[in-house]
Amino acid sequence: MVPKIRRGSRTHGLLVYLYGPGKRDEHTDPHLVGSWDGFAPDPGRDTSPDPDPKVTLARLAAALDMRVKQAGDKAPAEHVWHCSVRSDPGDRTLTDAEWNTVARRLVHAVNLAPEGDPDGCRWVAVRHADDHIHILATMVRGDLRRPRMNYDFKKAQAECRRIEQEMGLRRLKPGDGTGAKTPTSAERFKAERSGRPETPRETLREAVRQAVAGAASEAEFFTRLREAGLRVKLRHAPSGDVLGYTVALPGDRNRDREPVWFAGSTLAPDLSYPKIQRRLADATPDAVTTPQADSGRSDWSPPARGRRTATGVAERAAVLLDSDDDDAAAQLVGFGELLDAVAQTSPAATRAELGAAARSFERATRSHVRAERADTRAIRSAARGIIQAGGALGRGEDGGTTAMLVSTLVLVALAAARWHSARGHAQQAEASRQAAEHLRAAYHQAAAAPMQALREQGRALPEAQRRTYETTIRAALPENRTRTGTNTKNDALAATLAQAEQAGHDPEALLQEAIAMRELDTADNVNDVLVWRLRRLAQLPAHPGEATRRPQAGTGRAMPPTNRTGVRAAPPASPRPAAPDPRSRPPRR
Repeated sequence: MVPKIRRGSRTHGLLVYLYGPGKRDEHTDPHLVGSWDGFAPDPGRDTSPDPDPKVTLARLAAALDMRVKQAGDKAPAEHVWHCSVRSDPGDRTLTDAEWNTVARRLVHAVNLAPEGDPDGCRWVAVRHADDHIHILATMVRGDLRRPRMNYDFKKAQAECRRIEQEMGLRRLKPGDGTGAKTPTSAERFKAERSGRPETPRETLREAVRQAVAGAASEAEFFTRLREAGLRVKLRHAPSGDVLGYTVALPGDRNRDREPVWFAGSTLAPDLSYPKIQRRLADATPDAVTTPQADSGRSDWSPPARGRRTATGVAERAAVLLDSDDDDAAAQLVGFGELLDAVAQTSPAATRAELGAAARSFERATRSHVRAERADTRAIRSAARGIIQAGGALGRGEDGGTTAMLVSTLVLVALAAARWHSARGHAQQAEASRQAAEHLRAAYHQAAAAPMQALREQGRALPEAQRRTYETTIRAALPENRTRTGTNTKNDALAATLAQAEQAGHDPEALLQEAIAMRELDTADNVNDVLVWRLRRLAQLPAHPGEATRRPQAGTGRAMPPTNRTGVRAAPPASPRPAAPDPRSRPPRR
């Protein structure tokens, strides 16, 4: 049940709309379901002899405005309180009596007309559709004073949550006041008339969020905004220092043909200039150097190396979120930037789901918890590295590292959901879970080809060697108890262990290290998670079939390149040659 509150100054005009045909949805059988005294005239169902709806509507407007006229100059300029209350599409149809109860509870909750108060404000509830009502109240009490209505929106929301529970309706998640402002009805209607899929407010919010992802300075942030095609206007102090910024979409104009500007704070609480300035000052990504062990081989493409680095950083972010420390709130902000960076540079096949994940997780980055030690340099540096590396191809090593990274991002999103749930952040926890679902869908798209190739390589292993690896897997993962030689879900994991051993690693020690990195209970597919952890730890190609290399001396995981049975690990099957990149062809002479 969703309440929407507005204020205005035209009682009669609003009643004309409520009892009229409607501008969008057809108004069917408009009538009162409740009023301040239960005897207000109803223009929709006036049973007096020879009724005239216009006359009855004027009588109703006069009755509602009576105290406003009596108060004179002491009445508020915007004396009309208008609240529409809509039930969920999946809810049952409420009766008029139930909607009357809803209206009475809401005007009581916001202190307009407390139960038992003879001087409460006058109000009516009009129903012209099955799924919602409109409450109209005039904000002057019987003693001609204004009602005390602080935080009316929060109080109405809280009362709706109680009504949902008591009436058996769909229960929405309670908010905490940190959500971004939703588009107004006028903005949505304008977007529809213009043929836009979303409102300018939503388009600008996403563009600003993407521009700040991994930015190293304010100048870079503003440059990215302009490169994204936005109109940018800066507000300066007399000293020349920037005080704020506003953005507008090209072509979005008001009735005076002027650009419609939005300040960052009106797009989202964390996109205000002071908060962006603080984020950039506290966590400049250029100040961080990432270990070479995380970045992979120098012969891999920049997008592949950037994704490998980000995978290691994301693993550490998940560990911090699992620690249940309030300072992990900073990791949520950084993880949001990382998602934005991945979505901007992802292959076409996964771009839609990754973009949806980033938009969902945007709600999870904001709460009232503030980190005292807001060190997000590592994760912001990973986001910056991905953006600077440019777009990744959906095939080969680029596609494989995309699957490797997204597999880890799923676990981070689930860790964020647990972190928020432990603090009672219902909306943020739900947003994290929604992001995880989108990430799972993106993972299945990105991992289909490399995992299929790995499974084929696992099935091609000699029988004795495969039995040995299955024994190792079952010992490390007791839940994988199946008869040797019959388990097919371990094929990719066995192929990865074989390639790791060929490269000189101890497969048992490496597998234990991958398992110990962090919990696996939330993994949708434990084997897939371990495959990507092993390939990153052993610096194996994310796309199976590319050449492996022996680890550097001193890593603690090297051993002779033969397995415990004395049989050298079989080399991976040669894949079908990939088509050459047309950008690498020499120019024609």
